[in-house]
Amino acid sequence: MNFELDEEQEILVESVRRMSADTLQPILDRHDKDKPLPKSAMLEIYEHLAGFGIAAARLPEELGGSGLSMLSYGLVMEQLPPAIALSLLSHDGSMTRFSAGANEALRNHYLPDFIAGRKIICTANSEPNAGSDSNAVSTRLEIEGDRAFITGTKMWITNASICDCMVVSCSTGNDEQGRPIPQRVFVDLAKARVGLHETALAGLKQGHLCEVVFDRTEVPLDHLIGEPGDAGKYMTIVWNANRPLIGLMTLAIARRAFDVAMQHAMDRRQFGAPLAARQLIQQELSDMEAALVSARLTCLMALANLDSGRRGNGVSAMAKRLATQAAVDVINKAMHICGGMGITEELGLAQLWQDARVFQVPDGTQGILALIHGRELTGISAWR
Repeated sequence: MNFELDEEQEILVESVRRMSADTLQPILDRHDKDKPLPKSAMLEIYEHLAGFGIAAARLPEELGGSGLSMLSYGLVMEQLPPAIALSLLSHDGSMTRFSAGANEALRNHYLPDFIAGRKIICTANSEPNAGSDSNAVSTRLEIEGDRAFITGTKMWITNASICDCMVVSCSTGNDEQGRPIPQRVFVDLAKARVGLHETALAGLKQGHLCEVVFDRTEVPLDHLIGEPGDAGKYMTIVWNANRPLIGLMTLAIARRAFDVAMQHAMDRRQFGAPLAARQLIQQELSDMEAALVSARLTCLMALANLDSGRRGNGVSAMAKRLATQAAVDVINKAMHICGGMGITEELGLAQLWQDARVFQVPDGTQGILALIHGRELTGISAWR
């Protein structure tokens, strides 16, 4: 097993790091850090992501995407500002769900704009009473002659307020066991009537989370994607990659907090010596570094599993749960080490904690991830 980056990966990481520092972060800095970025700013960001070749990182090269390995994609995500990384995760994952099942005419019409970052796409799956349980989806798809109508409410949808198109999970009815039959539907917001309401977040405040309301929203029949019942399969395929990617994003936030705490411990003197000379502080720093490194390696292992074609459900769930919890814990320890400065806005540690805490929710909460991993370990499902 090789733990060293190859030359191509080193160039990729350094190039994305420079783009983030020199191009993307200045765009974020031009806008209120406590409000969602306007769509114009997001389109400017996506133009740069596309120019770099990562707006469609997962899409195969034969469809116009970059076809990056998941491991390389993870190395990219570590370097991006977290609000941008989460938006890209939604856009790229939704593009994957769209391309897997959309008819050729739809792909030819929309994919070039998604790949070029001229249009943004998202996935609308979660509902007030259906998050991780896709069998509880109640948004209805009703077909009447040559027309189809969507009725229902989606919650906590990343990118919804800035997107141009959505892949919506609907129910076409129930199977013989009374469970909803999920169907993917493609919605072009320029041609459909959809209600959008921004949801304020505790962290990642420049990002976008929305409630989406469909009130007999009409869509063409040829905008139905794939086959009835396959929506859950493609949600899981994308989730298995998203989870370790989110873990790496969150650990990158925690690494910033660790660096702040380390510098403070070296500079701050108490009782005639730097804090860093105290045994308890050294133990805290050691525990923090060990947590960051071990969680990061787990995430990279999960992505390497996917690249090799191995089953990723359990290890991907484990990686995100481990990484996001480690990140929150590390930032909390950093705040303790920094004492009074740790709870001020000057160091920004409290905001880093809030940003990291947000990442514990998308694509599976801690409890759900534990049950997914437990199912893989035991072969027994805890919920049905």
